Amino acid sequence: MGYVILLAGASGAIGRRLLPLLSAAGHHVIGTTRSTEKFADLRALGAEPVAVDVFDATALSQVVRSVQPRIVIHQLTDLPMGLEPSRMAEAVVRNARIREEGTRNLMTAAAAAGAHRVVAQSIAWAYAPGPEPHQEDDPLDLGAVGSRAVSVRGIAALEHSTLHAPPLAGVVLRYGRLYGPGTGVDAAAGPIPLHVDAAAYAALLSIDKGAPGIFNIVEPNVHVATEKAAAQLGWRADFRL
Repeated sequence: MGYVILLAGASGAIGRRLLPLLSAAGHHVIGTTRSTEKFADLRALGAEPVAVDVFDATALSQVVRSVQPRIVIHQLTDLPMGLEPSRMAEAVVRNARIREEGTRNLMTAAAAAGAHRVVAQSIAWAYAPGPEPHQEDDPLDLGAVGSRAVSVRGIAALEHSTLHAPPLAGVVLRYGRLYGPGTGVDAAAGPIPLHVDAAAYAALLSIDKGAPGIFNIVEPNVHVATEKAAAQLGWRADFRL
């Protein structure tokens, strides 16, 4: 039997690959976006679209309460594809705000609406320097400086809000660096790559598999361990739509 699922950030790179998977699995998906211009695309991908600003806590709460989702999937980001390098610093600040304030608003709304489980997007390159491969319980790099410090603080806030929002069961997916359709990157690059389809697959599996907690979701590598995701979620890095 399918669930009612609220997918926050449905029009993003992962959201667009995740929607067909959720639809095929029999779930009823309400997908959020900030722009009504994206409604037609979201409907074509199998979602019932709704426009809401995650920073408007009151409007967000009303939307989530009206949906009454069993599952909330958090794929919200603010790093547009093809962003000019000169504008990256300001985008990092906006993205950190979504991760901190936006996540807090979303978790509060989800808990108040009676949701059971939340799955949130994090990153796998925020670990503090130390022995590798990094396990999920290794510390984040909270001593970072500059733009990395902004990103890591945002991630730390997102993960804390996701994992400490009773009665929600929180699952955090620490994704590698995305490539594939809709990401602006055609091929794997860097030490911890991840195809966008495999990222979406991990979110699908996390709906009803795995204990609450953190999972590294990256292609096999020497820097970040992925055994936990394979064992508990049944995830594999070679999944493609």
